[in-house]
Amino acid sequence: MKNKLYYQFAGSCFLLILTVLGYFVKSFPKVLQPFDQWVTGLVYNANDALTPFFLWITQFANPLTIIILFLAILFVLLFGKQYAEAIWLSLSVIGISGVVNPLLKLAFGRERPALEHLVSEHSLSFPSGHATASMILYGSLIFLFPLFIENKTLRLGLQILLGLVIFTIGLSRIYLGVHYPTDIIGGYSLALGWLLWSFPIYQEKRFIWRFQSKQN
Repeated sequence: MKNKLYYQFAGSCFLLILTVLGYFVKSFPKVLQPFDQWVTGLVYNANDALTPFFLWITQFANPLTIIILFLAILFVLLFGKQYAEAIWLSLSVIGISGVVNPLLKLAFGRERPALEHLVSEHSLSFPSGHATASMILYGSLIFLFPLFIENKTLRLGLQILLGLVIFTIGLSRIYLGVHYPTDIIGGYSLALGWLLWSFPIYQEKRFIWRFQSKQN
């Protein structure tokens, strides 16, 4: 695949960010406090008028929402005989968001911020599950749009919209008091690291399977 090394180098950089953050979370959490406190001070419950919006947008990365959207997209891909896309999406959502993220939470054992939580959460904090899930699902669509949407204006508009959704979901978790900013960065880094590393591999499989008439 063209630019494979660039994709995977970028993916490695994001995984390195996750590793460094995880090291400090586990061994030297006080190093992260100034940054977390500064950003949290800017974002946390900054304006009561925004609370309904953030309560609404955060639901787009709730587990039930992710599962429903994932199954709907998976059905469309399988119905259209896009098997490479279906496998890549499944590995991303189930493997990274559903398995790796919870295991990392247990490994790092970071408690959630000692703030009033505007939503109920019971799991550990790092890396953010909502940040990971939103980047995995909506980020996958951003990667796949160029393959299925020929209209460049429409494609770019949808990619920007999903990018804003991903960013705003991360922001909502800080605003609602359930995550540190570094939790969000960690979740995004985990997801982006995987997406950038695996996307060239998926494209190679897609090319081979199309050549072999195993998929559309």
